[in-house]
Amino acid sequence: MRAPLKVLLISVLFTTGILLQGCSDNGEEEEPVSENQTTPDEQTTMGEQAAPEEQATTEEREGVTETTSMERKSAPADAEVTILSPEDGASVTSPVTVEFGLEGMEVAEAGSDQENTGHHHLLVDLDELPPMDAPLPSTDQIVHFGGGQTSTELELEPGEHTLQLIMGDSGHVPHEPPVMSEKITVTVE
Repeated sequence: MRAPLKVLLISVLFTTGILLQGCSDNGEEEEPVSENQTTPDEQTTMGEQAAPEEQATTEEREGVTETTSMERKSAPADAEVTILSPEDGASVTSPVTVEFGLEGMEVAEAGSDQENTGHHHLLVDLDELPPMDAPLPSTDQIVHFGGGQTSTELELEPGEHTLQLIMGDSGHVPHEPPVMSEKITVTVE
């Protein structure tokens, strides 16, 4: 590359950086936003008078707190997800093999935007359902199967445990209406 062209490219990049910095500097000091507080821009986006169910929800993912609210994809009316095994009330040993069943829609990897598809999430010992209008967080109690898996081996401590499946769309958001299995209880010996 010739020297004048290099100088021109460097000048353009430098000027662009200065302009971008100038656009983001409004001369006001910004106060830190707490975990459950919204910025003025977010309030405008959500609407000043948004109902609690319309407001964004807060979730933690890999140590980062995000505020999100997602439009839910519709599920076919006849879609049904089930836990094929173990059966409700079964006594099992760890690791527990859990097999998933799905009818009325297809299993697809996370990120796939094909219509009438989703992937499994296994709720383990979860007392309260997560928000239905936000991506399901990945935790010890909400296990993601974004690779399109239809079974798993689950290490569980001895005692009673509950298991439930819920389908998520390409972005891990539950469908509308949610496609959920019945909650089952197993006893690990």
